[in-house]
Amino acid sequence: MSLYDDAVLVLKGYEGQPELRQDYLDHLAAHPDGMWKACHAGHVTASALVIDPERGRVLLTLHRKLRMWLQMGGHCEPGDASLAAAALREATEESGIPGLTLLAGGPVRLDRHAIPPPCHCHFDVQYAAVAAPDAAHAISDESLDLRWFPYDEVVEVADESVVRLVEATRARLGV
Repeated sequence: MSLYDDAVLVLKGYEGQPELRQDYLDHLAAHPDGMWKACHAGHVTASALVIDPERGRVLLTLHRKLRMWLQMGGHCEPGDASLAAAALREATEESGIPGLTLLAGGPVRLDRHAIPPPCHCHFDVQYAAVAAPDAAHAISDESLDLRWFPYDEVVEVADESVVRLVEATRARLGV
C-alpha cells in the first residue's frame, strides 16, 4: 500500500473533527502529490507529541526555524510505510529517544496551519508517542532546545495548536 493510500485510510477512519478531516480528504483527492513537500498547494505532514504519562509531562522542541515550542514532526519521506511510521520516525529523530511507541487509537488530532511560501499549508496528522520515564533525549539539528514540560505548563510556552494536542492526548489517556 502506498503512503497516499494509507493516509486516505487513516483519515477515513479518524472519527474526530469531521469537517477538517473532509478538507484533508478533499485536498488529497485534488492533489495526488499531496503527501510530499513539493506539493505547493499544501501537503500532509506527520507529527507526534512525546509524552511521559507516568510523570505527567510532554517533551517539546524549540524549533530552529520557527523559534517556537512544538511537538516533534515534519514532512513525509518516500521510505515511510505509513503516516504512523512517519510520525514515529520524526519523533525519534527529533527527540533522540529510541523505543518510542505510538499511543493506541491512531491520530489524536488534525491541525491545518499556514506555512511560509512557496508552500501554503501543512495538513498535519498528529499522534502521541510514549517515552519511558527514564528516557534521555538529545537535541537534533532541527532544534535549538528540547525540554520536558508538565502538562499544565504547556499553555505558558506553546501556541494553541500544541495546547489542543496536549488536551486531546490527555483525554485519550483519561487524565
